[in-house]
Amino acid sequence: MAATLTILDDYQSVALSSADWSEVQKTHDIDVVTEHIDDVDALVERLRGSEIVVAMRERTAFPAAVLERLPNLKLLVTTGMANAAIDLEAAKAQGVVVSGTEGSGREVAELTMAMILSLARHIVAEDRSMHEGGWQHTVGVRLEGKTLGLVGLGKQGAWVAELANAFRMHVVAWSPSLTPERAAEHGVASVGKEELFETSDFISVHVPLNDGTRGLIGAEELALVKDGAFFVNTSRGPVVDAEALLMALMVDTLAGAALDVFDVEPLPAADPLRKLSNVILLPHIGYVTREVYEIFFGQSVEDVLAFVAGSPVRTL
Repeated sequence: MAATLTILDDYQSVALSSADWSEVQKTHDIDVVTEHIDDVDALVERLRGSEIVVAMRERTAFPAAVLERLPNLKLLVTTGMANAAIDLEAAKAQGVVVSGTEGSGREVAELTMAMILSLARHIVAEDRSMHEGGWQHTVGVRLEGKTLGLVGLGKQGAWVAELANAFRMHVVAWSPSLTPERAAEHGVASVGKEELFETSDFISVHVPLNDGTRGLIGAEELALVKDGAFFVNTSRGPVVDAEALLMALMVDTLAGAALDVFDVEPLPAADPLRKLSNVILLPHIGYVTREVYEIFFGQSVEDVLAFVAGSPVRTL
């Protein structure tokens, strides 16, 4: 009887069509899970017989408490070469190989600029109005000359800076490790954290989630923003204090926000953010493009075949 390979969180049912799984199917039955399994017991039950699991980014967590309940698991493939939701030490201790894939390119930066443009020109609100029979209800702002504050200037932040500079925005950035020299390499001015929040017309978050960045932006920072400022987060939800952000939007401390990431994903149907008219909400699609899925699942197939052949690749 063939072993089982489970693909988790394939929300759009694209995993099998994004790569050629025919060689894998010679040794494994493939079980595709198209919904998110939030309950740990239900997750363990679904994966109990799986020898290999392919996880989409950090949609499903694999802490030690879950891994120890999956004695048949031999290979865990994560899309991307880093996954904060997997306890790598616990996996190693249990003899589970963890392999990754290459990640996305400029997709997140492109989406960030799309969100900034949508906020500046009220694109979502005007589109909705047009579909309802309306015509011209809002007044936008131009991007040229506006200040974009980047919290983090890593790969994605630098790509956003490049795009923003093309719009002739004034780009500033802050992170605990950012130097003026590195900022200047990307046409960006290095500023202090307070100055960034006080002077930016648009604030965009581009730092990884770790112990040092969890709750990095809270009520104190959001209280500093200038009138009419907009906030964008395509990084990770927990980098921002969710309650502080909600309050800033409810009392108009922020003119608006565009969010692609949340503390809990999928975002619960009853979450109060869904009721606010000054927020653009996207379902964590920063990396979701056809090209990225072809990389994710194509290299997942490579990882599985290499493991089956006894020579795992791209191990974490």
